[in-house]
Amino acid sequence: MLKRLAGQTAIYGISTLLVRLINYVLFPLHTRVFLIQSDFGIISIFYAYSAFLNVLFMYGMETAFFRFATKEKDNSAKVFKTASTLILSTTTILTSLLILFSKPLAAWLGYPDHADFVILFSLIIGFDTVVNIPFAKLRLDGKPLHYMAIKLLNVTTNVGLNLFFLLPALLKKPDLFHAVGYTFHADQGIHYVFYANLIASAITLVAFLPMYVKTGIGMDKSLIRKLWAYGSPLIIVGFAGIINEVIDRLMLNKFLPGSRSTVEGQVGIYSACYKLAIFMNLMVQAFRMGAEPFFFKHADRQDAKQIYADVMLYFSILSLAVFLVVVLYLDQFALIIGEKYRSGIFIVPSLLIAYFFLGVFYNLSTWYKVTDRTKYATIISIAGAFFTVLSTYLFIPPFGILAGALGTVVGYGSMSLMSYIAGQRFFPVPYKMGRIAMYFVLAMLLYLASYYGLKSLHVPQVLSIVLNSCLLIIYLSFSYFFDFKKLRQRA
Repeated sequence: MLKRLAGQTAIYGISTLLVRLINYVLFPLHTRVFLIQSDFGIISIFYAYSAFLNVLFMYGMETAFFRFATKEKDNSAKVFKTASTLILSTTTILTSLLILFSKPLAAWLGYPDHADFVILFSLIIGFDTVVNIPFAKLRLDGKPLHYMAIKLLNVTTNVGLNLFFLLPALLKKPDLFHAVGYTFHADQGIHYVFYANLIASAITLVAFLPMYVKTGIGMDKSLIRKLWAYGSPLIIVGFAGIINEVIDRLMLNKFLPGSRSTVEGQVGIYSACYKLAIFMNLMVQAFRMGAEPFFFKHADRQDAKQIYADVMLYFSILSLAVFLVVVLYLDQFALIIGEKYRSGIFIVPSLLIAYFFLGVFYNLSTWYKVTDRTKYATIISIAGAFFTVLSTYLFIPPFGILAGALGTVVGYGSMSLMSYIAGQRFFPVPYKMGRIAMYFVLAMLLYLASYYGLKSLHVPQVLSIVLNSCLLIIYLSFSYFFDFKKLRQRA
């Protein structure tokens, strides 16, 4: 059973890895093209706001679809048809409203001369929302290769267009593509990033049109009520999750001291260094995509709780290995970023820990999903978001941009703790928390040994890489002999 989950997670992980790695081309490109850090900060701020709208547009329908498509297997086609049609209808209405009120919204955001930014993002969010249910269906149907193909179509289009639009700026040759009628204009740099995203999102929607044509549109009234009752509490859960994920950039933009351009520049540095936590985030998201349908499908098994406990342990071991890989070689990973943005790499270890807690929370949140107690998720998520906002606000004066990372750690950590306590009451799972804590402490000690030992001694870079590799081998050997060797014997 664990091998099946590992196989599905591996495929989703590979697809997510390919998507992120291809998309990662944008990271060094943007941090080298946008030499004015505030421009990159503006891009990051708009993507942060759009994350909140993504939750509003979906209103928990993806998880509701998973639940009822597995619970009512004979009616799974009807569930898809109803959910996708419902999302299509509400997305059309919400997108139209955002476009209609784009000018006052742009002024409220602090960019009164850029209602076009609001219009572009309204369309991007609209296209991305409509394809979420079809993507979820591919996951539920166990079609990771089809899923991967469309994801790759989206990201290669986006990256390809970014390269087309911005490569002339990077090479300092505005007329590089003059032969095809395109000339780079420096004052349009931010627009080009948004145009590329919009076109890629539209093409992704076109790729799913055959699925819509095959199933048709239509809604079952009784199913709408069920989907809404299950999914609506997850709106708040989603908002809380987005608060934990992006509120740091918005709060830094609001409360950091300095002029507007200086603050936006700091947000740009923070956002650029935030990208270095992608490797932990990658593992967490790949796990979530493979584990969510897996947990639902096997919720009725007698040994389900033991399976959940085993998954939690091995996830924790592997994710802490990812943490060590990044922090032990952080100086090398920092070379990915444009030189003007590298001053913020000290935030990365805290962000990796935050994503580790997010993965733990995904494991621990199984109980309220399989027992249909999503209202408890609302309470936990609101509390977690509160701790994120409060701690970030309190940490900004003494810690500057590090406050965003520390606040995220507090938010995800508190949600994990609350979910564990509540879960053990309603759906007790024999998680091996002591063993997980042992691996966490070991990983932190190895990191601290590297940070305070090797760096304080000013060890040459080549020797530092060798010694850090030895520290990583210690962790991997420990985990193999104490746990993975047993798993191999059981396989």
